[in-house]
Amino acid sequence: MIPDYFRLDGKVTLITGGASGIGEATARLFSEAGARVLIIDIDLARARQVAGELSQAEAFKCDITDEQEVARLFSRIDRLDILFNCAGIGLVGSVEETELSDFQRLFRVNVDGAYLMTKVALPLLKTNRGSVLNMGSVAGLVGVKRRFAYCATKGAIIAMTRQLAVDYPTEIRANCIAPGTVDTPFVEGYLEKYHRHEKEKVRLELNERQPLGRLGRPDEIAKLALYICSPAADFMNGSVIPMDGGWTAA
Repeated sequence: MIPDYFRLDGKVTLITGGASGIGEATARLFSEAGARVLIIDIDLARARQVAGELSQAEAFKCDITDEQEVARLFSRIDRLDILFNCAGIGLVGSVEETELSDFQRLFRVNVDGAYLMTKVALPLLKTNRGSVLNMGSVAGLVGVKRRFAYCATKGAIIAMTRQLAVDYPTEIRANCIAPGTVDTPFVEGYLEKYHRHEKEKVRLELNERQPLGRLGRPDEIAKLALYICSPAADFMNGSVIPMDGGWTAA
């Protein structure tokens, strides 16, 4: 049972990357809290599967890096209270190992996508003093070895969050979660791409990298997202909240 001060009854929330990982966990929890959930993903089949398991949920396919697709998506939306920019991709490599095309691809998805979604959503959010929640990372707060492009994109997301709170201090709330490594399909994809021959060894290293000794869980990040977007956090604006097992404290 979700307490009344965390309830989202009557709220409409849009989650990019909502078909898997943290996005999916958040969609499920927000639905349980009473919100109508719009699940946005490039994997429409999976998005529809998740939406079909929830009450008051719809699935949409949208390339968030395409301005026209984003505009078409929002032409079908007449109310929005919460925007969770959760979609993102990663890349392994130092600055010397990072090709310009890959650097630009990460910025298109992680930064341009959040920019486009926020810009188009803003008129609807301002109507209801809505919330923008951005998915940051500890990689935007500290340097992470061989994550040059990823760190750069998450640093940008953190700066964008704070800037939104400054430009629209009474019209919307803008906040950011900065997780450590979370056990999601995102991490499984990383292991498959870069460490197929040593998955379990690297998985153990990822667990040990968090001072707490384990990876985070998607549902743990989703619970923080619910708090931030709920009436209980009405005074929170421009905040960047690490949830990283102690990583940035070490």
